[in-house]
Amino acid sequence: MTEAPRIRVLAIEPYERTFRLRLPFRFGNTTVTHGTQIIMRARIATQDGREGWGYTSESIASRWFDKNPALSDQQAADQMRTAVLIAQDAYLAAGANTPFGHYADLYNGQIEACAKRGLLPLVASYGPALIDRCIIDAICRLEGISFYRAMQQNVPGMAPHAVAPDLAGFDFAAFLKTLKPANVIEARHTVGLLDPLVASDQKAGERVDDGLPETLEEVIAAYGHRYFKLKVGGDLEADIDRLCRIASVIARVPDYRVTIDGNEQYENAEAALTLWRAIENEPKLKQLAAATLFVEQPIKRQTALEASVAPFAAAKAVIIDESDGEIDTFVRAKALGYAGISSKVCKGFYKSTINRIRCAQWNAAEGHEHYFMSAEDLTVHAGTSVQQDLALVNLLGLRHVERNGHHFIDGFADRPESESRAFLTAHPDLYHEQSGRVRLNIRDGKLNIASLDCVGMGALPTPSVEGLKAMPQPASA
Repeated sequence: MTEAPRIRVLAIEPYERTFRLRLPFRFGNTTVTHGTQIIMRARIATQDGREGWGYTSESIASRWFDKNPALSDQQAADQMRTAVLIAQDAYLAAGANTPFGHYADLYNGQIEACAKRGLLPLVASYGPALIDRCIIDAICRLEGISFYRAMQQNVPGMAPHAVAPDLAGFDFAAFLKTLKPANVIEARHTVGLLDPLVASDQKAGERVDDGLPETLEEVIAAYGHRYFKLKVGGDLEADIDRLCRIASVIARVPDYRVTIDGNEQYENAEAALTLWRAIENEPKLKQLAAATLFVEQPIKRQTALEASVAPFAAAKAVIIDESDGEIDTFVRAKALGYAGISSKVCKGFYKSTINRIRCAQWNAAEGHEHYFMSAEDLTVHAGTSVQQDLALVNLLGLRHVERNGHHFIDGFADRPESESRAFLTAHPDLYHEQSGRVRLNIRDGKLNIASLDCVGMGALPTPSVEGLKAMPQPASA
């Protein structure tokens, strides 16, 4: 394929299903026990008259995109649905365009239309993120190629655009050719604020006893993790105490690495630096401090981009996550001292790719590897969701990724047995059968992902929409 195809979006069908977590998960001030997942398909038409469906799926993480405590769970979920519907109308109304052209040309309109509904840019990006994945998945299926090949050949048609003025004149096609996905990736295990660390942390009757690990100690024994993501809650004394307890458990893991997730729990860079200095000065955390790769978004999103974080950044690399609402966020964050930014497929795979390009440009200009991306999870589910996220971060050259969906959700949960079996058959390196259920297969802390180099966006089978209810209209719509 010598040039990017121009396609029209003919139909977009978002569906929903609910699910329960096998264990409660706490981040920041929110404890999650159940949730909702969108499963979407979109039908496209090429200029030569071919038509085909593409698929995606993603959780409605209503307490992450907007943490406003005044919002009810229903209102927060409706924000996400509204973003999907606004994007749906825009993509369906657009004429023929390249896949990237759809994203770039519609970006500002999406942000503006959502802002009129009181939606944050991070929420607004959720709708296009889903639709863009459906589009590239559909193209890959029509052309019989993998996501990796599609990106390496610049099938989406990524090119300089006013949406990212800092990349004017950049040779996207040349850069995309250099991307080399691997066959293995390290899984970074999330330790939430409620997670039991050892068996004695669990009270009588608290165990799920479903055959899967529950405590951190059991997780390490079962999966062999070497990478960990440790969440803190903003209470300095409590955070240090919990980190000490975590350190005592992971100390037995050879050459471990950790990242610390600040969860927006600190008011400013000075408060966050106080946490890091406390970690450095605690003898029980000497090994953990040395093993820490970076600190993730310790400052509240409302103020994270208002002042320099240079004093903190001089002590430890710090990245932006929740404050990453707009396509130019990383540019603004860099000027304040941030060295990194997260990739989350729910923010949009074009956005992640653009930020990966920025890292390469900035590092080349400075002559050393200073700027980087991290791969973070938002409780992606087994099947299409986790595989599309893995395909993206693997393509971008990220060699470890936060994975927590397999720990908090039992395999494919209540998805049809035929669907889980189809994924096991197509991706036997990524899944295995355990006690009669298909589950993610983590061995020695790693995921084998060679089979993601398949037709489609990292997943050969498609999620079943049979029996699912259409995504409901938001109450405010």
